[in-house]
Amino acid sequence: MPRSDWTPHRRDDGELLGWIHPEGVGWVAVDVLGRPVSAPVEWLDAEAALEDHGIAWLADPWMLEGEDEGDSVGEGDRALRVRILEVTPDEDGTPGRIVVKVDDFGDVTRPPTQRFSLPWPIPARLRPPRHDDPDPRVL
Repeated sequence: MPRSDWTPHRRDDGELLGWIHPEGVGWVAVDVLGRPVSAPVEWLDAEAALEDHGIAWLADPWMLEGEDEGDSVGEGDRALRVRILEVTPDEDGTPGRIVVKVDDFGDVTRPPTQRFSLPWPIPARLRPPRHDDPDPRVL
């Protein structure tokens, strides 16, 4: 558990959806990446926020900024399309981590792609794709 006053919230099958912690007179829901998914609300509303948020989004593509070396001058700032492999929150004073790999588009015949270990909670340079990101299938 990331903080001693955070209470884990799990789905019916036991899968962790996040935590609920006190803030002021309310409760805040936090997802498994450490991002708030509600403002301070009543306890049941915080649970509902985590249930609605779910965890399916972990399987979506993400963008990692600041790692692409590029082939020529000016290309090094292009974000890499990645997939999340592991999310390990901080626990008992041990720092957590988020492990991602360069997206291989499900091609099992490719050699393994590069992996990156990032700190938990999610750093700003790991983000969902934006509409203005380049199409990763176009070279």
